[in-house]
Amino acid sequence: MAFVTANGIEMHYRVEGRTGAQRLVFLNSLGSDLRIWVEVVEKLRDRFEILLVDKRGHGLSEATPAPYSIPLLADDLTALLDALGWARVSIVGLSIGGLIAQHVAIHAPKRVESLVLMDTAARIGDAPAWNERIATVTDAGVAAIGEAVAARWFSDGFAAAHPARFAAWRAMLEGTPREGYAGACAAVRDADYRADAARIAAPVLAIAGDADKATPPDLVKATADLIPGARFALVAGAGHLPCLERPAEVAELITGHLLQSGETTSLFDAGMAVRLEVLGSAHVERATQAITPFDAPFQRFITEGAWGSVWSRPHFTRRERSIVTIALLAALGQDGELGLHMRATANTGASAEDIAEALMHVAVYAGVPAANHAIKIAKTILAEREDTVR
Repeated sequence: MAFVTANGIEMHYRVEGRTGAQRLVFLNSLGSDLRIWVEVVEKLRDRFEILLVDKRGHGLSEATPAPYSIPLLADDLTALLDALGWARVSIVGLSIGGLIAQHVAIHAPKRVESLVLMDTAARIGDAPAWNERIATVTDAGVAAIGEAVAARWFSDGFAAAHPARFAAWRAMLEGTPREGYAGACAAVRDADYRADAARIAAPVLAIAGDADKATPPDLVKATADLIPGARFALVAGAGHLPCLERPAEVAELITGHLLQSGETTSLFDAGMAVRLEVLGSAHVERATQAITPFDAPFQRFITEGAWGSVWSRPHFTRRERSIVTIALLAALGQDGELGLHMRATANTGASAEDIAEALMHVAVYAGVPAANHAIKIAKTILAEREDTVR
């Protein structure tokens, strides 16, 4: 289990999948935790690097006193991304998770590569209904609404056909702290992105279960219609949480959307996104500020050619490309670039052991002096990172 202090609270998260691949974040629904994505992630883990998150007051993340707001929960997410060094991501947001995703896409557009908005809307429900639910949960706990809410998560007949699974997911719901559930209810009650949805620039796929009674398909499609270029897809035989009833279909829709989104992204934009993820925003901002008319064409060439083309190719992971790059730079004696890419291993996932192995190959194929010089640079940089060099 992994925890980090982000935005002043302890957050529980899990990173899975292919290190260095395209980064994908899953945001859960009201009353659920990151376990709802297990079957979907199993089908995506070979293609993406995946972050699962328990939002504030849910799962194993800290529950602070109610009420919450969507901007607060969005700040929790971006603080977590900052702590992990994830500069730009694709987001799959389910129900309240979709509201959080919309907020980030509207207010921090550079951080969002693409969006999947699942069984969510720009505005969900009305204040009286949410206030009634908040009052019930505050007085009697989440178990008081457990049967009714869990039933809306699934299509008709699911509970009877799968009683053990239904009971397990209901138990997850009822284990949610009352302050966390009530706080999140208040966040949904107060959120309304209908006037701002048109500002979402990232490619969007909106998904709805055809049997969803909480956010019916027409409501989800109405939100998609507010977002320029957004597409809509219906999942047959699913209620409010299609990831639990139809994980294969959900995984296929997500994969198709992300691949299509990637194809429509310009080489420069794609390259800048990868460059930020690998080298870090501080370095890229300094380099960008130093650009003059003299070197602007060269900088664009590097961003498109190196980062948007070669570093964006799917065959190697970021970790593998990092190792190859370090070996080549060490062999060529390019100390400045070598130091830059050694520091970038904090973002690519390449370890001290990976660097050491790469430099052994440099010693064999490019000579001991080149490897010895690179090892000195590596030891200094790894000591700065407090890595363990064996």
